[in-house]
Amino acid sequence: MPTYAYACKDCSHAFEIVQSFTDSSLTSCPECEGSLRKKFNSVGVVFKGSGFYRTDSRDSKGSSVSPAPASAPAAAAAS
Repeated sequence: MPTYAYACKDCSHAFEIVQSFTDSSLTSCPECEGSLRKKFNSVGVVFKGSGFYRTDSRDSKGSSVSPAPASAPAAAAAS
């Protein structure tokens, strides 16, 4: 379950709480009963590196399909 951060608009009390996605947002401060606002943090996933390219998983010729073996047509012609 995700952790959400809240801050009170009246007394500036800040806290974090674990809530389900389906739970409704908190609206009143547990210390002064003032109104709360949800704080948004940065995303926890960071991709580092030079990047991801379309050619990263391909062979040096640029095609992922290998050619058919040359001996198959010659064997069929000989029969």
